[in-house]
Amino acid sequence: MTKKNRAMLIGSIGAGKSTLTNALLERKAEAVKTQALNYYDWIVDTPGEYTENPFFYKNIMATALEVTHVLYLQDATKQNSIFPPGFSTGFNKLPIGVVTKGDSEKADIHAAINHLKRVIPRGPIVISSSISGKGIEEIRSLVKCHSLQEMKEYTDSITDGVVIFV
Repeated sequence: MTKKNRAMLIGSIGAGKSTLTNALLERKAEAVKTQALNYYDWIVDTPGEYTENPFFYKNIMATALEVTHVLYLQDATKQNSIFPPGFSTGFNKLPIGVVTKGDSEKADIHAAINHLKRVIPRGPIVISSSISGKGIEEIRSLVKCHSLQEMKEYTDSITDGVVIFV
């Protein structure tokens, strides 16, 4: 029996984790502040506090044992990143960087990508918008991949610039 791929979303408070979860699952529910770990089908939505406060890193580490992929969300409207450099190397899971709010007039896509490049030394970065649907199908496809090589091959097949591979 093959294990079903499962993704954990981590990022700052307000980065768009719950909104992205709803978009990925095609749920019409309104996003509300996540207070605890929420398991939905193949997604684990985490509270922003888990990433913003190093005291809670143990919760992220424990939850990572249950998933195959970790999605690192960077809000394109924020000038700073809450992730320490190389943060993804602490997890033996496939990393996916996700730029959220990519359609906002306040978005700085270039800065958000640069933040994620410091977090994920190697892997895909998806520019997304949960409102327009940009990048949503690409994230779903990347979570179906079983290796960085498979993710790179998928990324190389995309020509619209929504996904880059670091």
